[in-house]
Amino acid sequence: MESELPKVSVIIPFYNCSYVDQAISSVLKQTYPNVEIIVVDDGSTSNQMLVTPFLKDIHYIYKRNGGTATALNRGLPVATGELIAWLSSDDVFHPEKLEKQVEFMKRTNADLVYTNFSLIDEKSEVIRSDVGVILDNKLAFLKHLQKSCPINGSTVLVKKEVFTKVGTFNPALKYTQDYDMWLRIASVAKVVGLKETLLYYRKHTKMGSQLHHEEQMKEIEIVKKRYKDGLDLLIQRSEGNNHE
Repeated sequence: MESELPKVSVIIPFYNCSYVDQAISSVLKQTYPNVEIIVVDDGSTSNQMLVTPFLKDIHYIYKRNGGTATALNRGLPVATGELIAWLSSDDVFHPEKLEKQVEFMKRTNADLVYTNFSLIDEKSEVIRSDVGVILDNKLAFLKHLQKSCPINGSTVLVKKEVFTKVGTFNPALKYTQDYDMWLRIASVAKVVGLKETLLYYRKHTKMGSQLHHEEQMKEIEIVKKRYKDGLDLLIQRSEGNNHE
């Protein structure tokens, strides 16, 4: 029964994105039945008409522009689900994404599950398959976090209770709020990767990572420096546990 399945709250931050209707549709087409959709409009000035046909099926919130972190933070307290997923408004869920992640989360007793993903273009055609980095164990995951972010935010399913331990997304980080969050979560929660591709990540000329690449690289170095000591300690402890 649907009532026996944990509710998943999918938060979609939206700012002028011309693909937001495809993102919403991909959540509505999920095989998992117990889902709520929260679209947080971060002060859009265009493409809002793409959301209008879905208003009866979603929880729509409008706020002043403040960036992705602020949009996610606005959606979190509204979410009524035990589990939280995040979908960038230009990306698309595989139809079985949430069903397979919930089952995998139960089986592995994970607090956060991320998945593999494929790249799509403006026409939603796959241009590269299975491009994600899925680490097999905690030590490998922590060591990868030292170098870069192995998690695509739109692939994540995480228990809402985790945010009571680590706090919300850092609004001062415009491009790396996800990397910062996974570093915090890794210190207190069980993070597990699912090798199956369950997300389509869109590459297009207006995406932030291309328009603001230099600023993004600077933020990555700031985040790495901020968590270096704590991450080094976690790795030492993990290595010690592996040797016992």
